[in-house]
Amino acid sequence: MSHAIEKYVALDFEASSLSADSWPIEVGLSWLAGGEVVSWSSLIRPADDWPMSDWSHASEQVHGIPFDALTDAPTPQTVASELRAQLAGRLLVSDAPDFDGRWLERLMNATGAPVPGPILDFDQVNFSHFRGASLDSLYERFERSAVPHRAGPDSARMARAWLRAVQI
Repeated sequence: MSHAIEKYVALDFEASSLSADSWPIEVGLSWLAGGEVVSWSSLIRPADDWPMSDWSHASEQVHGIPFDALTDAPTPQTVASELRAQLAGRLLVSDAPDFDGRWLERLMNATGAPVPGPILDFDQVNFSHFRGASLDSLYERFERSAVPHRAGPDSARMARAWLRAVQI
């Protein structure tokens, strides 16, 4: 059974820091298809013009991705191309659209590719598609799920909440 929420994809990034000069180090997408959560994620090798001085050890402690892990990661061009393919016409949703939008823009600008968008707010999408017990169940699942601070699992956390809501 198909649900309108299947036209959305949950987006999450991990980044070098939370500063204005930060850059993406990992991206994750998750969506519902055929009653299951589907996810894709990738580390991102820093572009040559991204400021290495913006690497935050405090952020590294949160996401657990060491800088060395990015050396052999896919290039921004490769990640941007795969991200666009995975979107497959779905609408982007984030629980932090301002931050994720900045990192998506930085990723796409490094490749010369157009920025897909807009990025819709997770709460606004939820309230426009769910009511009553479904909405309650969605937020119960979302709020009780640990935040892994990794892009794939964090995006899947949003999609699992949608799955819970459509099953009510």
